Amino acid sequence: MEGTKESGLKNVGSHCSISEMDDYDLSRVLEKPRLNIERQRSFDERSMSELSIGLARHLEHLDSMYSPGGRSGFDTPASSARNSFEPHPMVNEAWEALRRSLVFFRGQPVGTIAAYDHASEEVLNYDQGFDTFPTLLCADGCSMVDRRMGIYGYPIEIQALFFMALRCALAMLKQDAEGKECIERIVKRLHALSYHMRSYFWLDFQQLNDIYRYKTEEYSHTAVNKFNVIPDSIPDWVFDFMPTRGGYFIGNVSPARMDFRWFALGNCVAILSSLATPEQSMAIMDLIESRWEELVGEMPLKISYPTFENHEWRIITGCDPKNTRWSYHNGGSWPVLLWLLTAACIKTGRPQIARRAIDLAESRLLKDSWPEYYDGKLGRYVGKQARKFQTWSIAGYLVAKMMLEDPSHLGMISLEEDRQMKPLIKRSSSWTC
Repeated sequence: MEGTKESGLKNVGSHCSISEMDDYDLSRVLEKPRLNIERQRSFDERSMSELSIGLARHLEHLDSMYSPGGRSGFDTPASSARNSFEPHPMVNEAWEALRRSLVFFRGQPVGTIAAYDHASEEVLNYDQGFDTFPTLLCADGCSMVDRRMGIYGYPIEIQALFFMALRCALAMLKQDAEGKECIERIVKRLHALSYHMRSYFWLDFQQLNDIYRYKTEEYSHTAVNKFNVIPDSIPDWVFDFMPTRGGYFIGNVSPARMDFRWFALGNCVAILSSLATPEQSMAIMDLIESRWEELVGEMPLKISYPTFENHEWRIITGCDPKNTRWSYHNGGSWPVLLWLLTAACIKTGRPQIARRAIDLAESRLLKDSWPEYYDGKLGRYVGKQARKFQTWSIAGYLVAKMMLEDPSHLGMISLEEDRQMKPLIKRSSSWTC
């Protein structure tokens, strides 16, 4: 066997036998030098001034390295062996551009802006993103629509229920020292939530026209198209569906996406919780009257409108056999929603709408053995998988009748508007002239 020792390691010839390798000290190969790591203070322990001073010193060092009149850092003996070239002229320009992006506080650099484009009117900053606060994020299938139906994001139903829950909590909390912090946080969240929903989820004829004319790629604090909605993404059906008088809270709003579908539960709860202003509540009732055939048909009430079908149904529902077009949660008609509609009608002073809906239900429900839901564009057929003698269908009808006979029952499920929470809502102006 041929071998030599260099630097404490043995070089073994490629044709040595296994027995000849017995004396080969593998432990030397596997030995690794121990790292002497000094415990450093955490980021939280450092003061901002320390970081700022360090950053300033680093920039001064870089300035001496890359300034045109200064000595290049690559001239040092240690670096010349590895980098035998002068820095590219673009390096100086890059450092100069980076210096211009610095933001200073009390004379110390504390960060940078995201972009300083001279061709743009405003500076782009890191905080100019899509702010979905104060709404609640909800996964698909985590609401009354408990199957995959494209509601992932911030569905109106969850936001309306959240608003109602916050207002109920505010009414139940004691006005003492212990409850003061919770009360302050709830009030702050309610103000933010009501403004967000009334501003960005509300759709009427004028707002639809404004969205249709939206500018895009607005990123400054003055942007009105806050979620960068692309006008071409507005579905064709909504232009025909929207009456001149009337409006509703759309299904969902998230970055570059507006779900324009009508959801009955969310809009009714918005009225009952006073998330909707009195004017918006009346507009929702106007919409129901104007689009009676689409939203009520022959059996109240469409859970959502319109329906997914064909390729859209396959992609969004995953070919769900229960959520075929105009069935179940995909545009099906649910008698249980009758009590919510009745309550909303009474609160807005439109009981005649509720009576008309109850008359429709009374013509079919008992005869059809109280089914869970109805299928079809008009809600004419008992649902293909609907259970008979469904408890909530029966209860929904009875609650609706009781409230219509004695409207004072409305106080158990409805909250009056808090005038202090009513924000000033300005009409959108983000469209080309």
